[in-house]
Amino acid sequence: MADVKVPVIFVIGGPGSGKGTQCERIVQKYGFTHLSTGDLLRAECASGSERGARLVDIMKSGALVPNDEVLALLKNAIVDNVSKSNGFLVDGYPREVGQAVEFEKQVCSCTFLLFFDVPDDVMMSRLLERGKTSGRADDNEETIAKRLDTFHKFTQPILDHYGDKVKKVKATGKVDEIFAQVTQIVDACKC
Repeated sequence: MADVKVPVIFVIGGPGSGKGTQCERIVQKYGFTHLSTGDLLRAECASGSERGARLVDIMKSGALVPNDEVLALLKNAIVDNVSKSNGFLVDGYPREVGQAVEFEKQVCSCTFLLFFDVPDDVMMSRLLERGKTSGRADDNEETIAKRLDTFHKFTQPILDHYGDKVKKVKATGKVDEIFAQVTQIVDACKC
């Protein structure tokens, strides 16, 4: 297990829940480091490393990147930044209970899990609105519905696993109102 003496907060929310926006604000206010598994994977692929080349091949084949590869990237990012960060926001991870268990064995326990709770119809409308300007191929109704189904299928077991460590944010209001809930949670944790 790594020697991590700063908060490690898992951030989970469905597509269009506002996680990214809120993580940016947490970073600004608290000096935390935002770790997105997608960003870490893309950076490793672009690095030209042996691992990066292996990941490119896996991703090009359409296969999921193995959990141990994702965990190694997260662990390295935490260890490399622990001395200069006030804490870590681990965005979109874990996606299943097995990942949570391995993370806690190999890295550290999470301080709490920040769950952005948003009804499906709100996430759908946010993503469809974003799709008008984003140019993202996955911002269409059919794909969004599949993403929401996948999110729900995998999220409930994680929420059950973490129980009292889950801090729920009702993320349907204005950005500032949502952030007020977030700061109340982070401040209360005394981290």
